[in-house]
Amino acid sequence: MKNAVIYVFSGTGNTKKICDLYKATFELNGVATTLYEVRGDLDGIPSPQAYDLVGFAYPIHGFNAPHIMLSLAKALPKLPKGEHKQYFVLKSSGEPLKTNNISSYKLRSILKRKGYAQFAEYHYVMPYNMIFRHTDEFAAKMWDTAKALAPIEAREVLAMTPHMLKGVPFGHFIAWVLRIEQPAMRVNGRMFKVNAKKCVGCNRCVKACPMGNITRGKDGKFHFGGDCVMCARCSFNCPSDAFNIAMLNGWRVNGKYDFEYSGENQPNKHSRYCKKAYERYFAEATQKINCANQNNDVK
Repeated sequence: MKNAVIYVFSGTGNTKKICDLYKATFELNGVATTLYEVRGDLDGIPSPQAYDLVGFAYPIHGFNAPHIMLSLAKALPKLPKGEHKQYFVLKSSGEPLKTNNISSYKLRSILKRKGYAQFAEYHYVMPYNMIFRHTDEFAAKMWDTAKALAPIEAREVLAMTPHMLKGVPFGHFIAWVLRIEQPAMRVNGRMFKVNAKKCVGCNRCVKACPMGNITRGKDGKFHFGGDCVMCARCSFNCPSDAFNIAMLNGWRVNGKYDFEYSGENQPNKHSRYCKKAYERYFAEATQKINCANQNNDVK
C-alpha cells in the first residue's frame, strides 16, 4: 500500500481543512496519508524518504511561505547524491491575487539544494483571519468551491501531473523584499497585550500557539516571546476577543466563520475588494469542476 505525508502548518485551520480534503481523496484511492502538524519545536519530523508521496501545506504570509515552513525545509535531511524526491505544495490565502504565486520561491530553493524537486502547486482561496472579516456567505462560497475542486486536484497529484503556477515579473525580488515581514512579526509579537477585563482564563491561546511563544505566569500575566509567526491563532480563536495584536490590531479578525452558511444574502462592505480577481478564481474553478464532472459522466 502506498503512503503519503503532508507537512501542514495551519494558522486558524483553513489550510488544514484543505489538507483534510486531500487526505480523504488519497485514502479513497488506497494511499495511507499522514498529516504532520508543523510546530516550532520541529521535534520528531517524519523523513520524506519514508513516503511515496510528499507534500507541504501552508497559509500565505506576506506573499511568502511562513518562516516556520522555511525552518522545516532546513531541518529535513539532505538526500544522498544522485537521489531525488518529488513533492507538491498546497497553500491558502484570503485573496486570489497572482502575486500569491511567488510564495514558494524560498521554500523551493531550500528544498532544491537538498535534492527535492517540486512538480505541482495549488492555491485555494479561504477567508481572511487578518486584514478584514469576510462575510459567512462568502466564506461558505470559498469552502464549497474548495470541497469540489480539491478532490479533482488531489487526483492530479496522485497521477503526478505537473502543475506549476505562473510566475510574476520581478517575482523573486518582490518575495525577497516582502520577507521583511518575518523578522518584523517577531518584534510585533513581543508587543501583544491581553485585556485582563475580557480574558476568561481559558489559556486556549497558550496551548494553541504553534511556536510556544505565549506563556502565562503564576500571577496570571501573559508573556510573549520573540518567535511569533503571526498566524493569528491566538487572537482569532480567543472566546472573549481579549487580544490586542500590536501594530496589526486594526487588521484583527476574531471568531470562527460559518462555512455552512445558507441563509439570506449578507451585506458585504468589501464587495469591491479584488473583485475581478475573485470572479476569475471562481470562474476558473467552476470551469475545472464542470469539466471533471463531464468527464466522469462520459466514463
